[in-house]
Amino acid sequence: MTTTLDLFTSALHLHPDGDVRAVERRMTSGAPGAWQIATFHAETDADVHADHWEMHPEAEEAVCCLTGSVRLYFRPTGPDEAEHMVQLQPGGAVIVPRGRWHRLELDSPSNLMSIGRRHGTRLEHRTGAY
Repeated sequence: MTTTLDLFTSALHLHPDGDVRAVERRMTSGAPGAWQIATFHAETDADVHADHWEMHPEAEEAVCCLTGSVRLYFRPTGPDEAEHMVQLQPGGAVIVPRGRWHRLELDSPSNLMSIGRRHGTRLEHRTGAY
């Protein structure tokens, strides 16, 4: 029997053995080895934890803007560097390299999709030092 899923309340886990499972959406953890496709609506910067840097050690992440407008920032890798910003409009995406700290800020309410491996994801509170 085929069942439809609400991708705004569930996520899809794609497992190495070929299985695809609908699971509770968790943005900071996941099953080891599984890729997660998660779609979410964000009204404010708080919805995208703009005050935190995020890093995924196991794989790259695709961040996709479905509607609205967002800015994705990469944390500087050196003391004399500034944040690098990428603007995403509807239909735009960026691939975040494995292990690269990043964060989002909204320009308007947005629907976003992320595709990545969440296992081992780390969050770090953003300070004004960057």
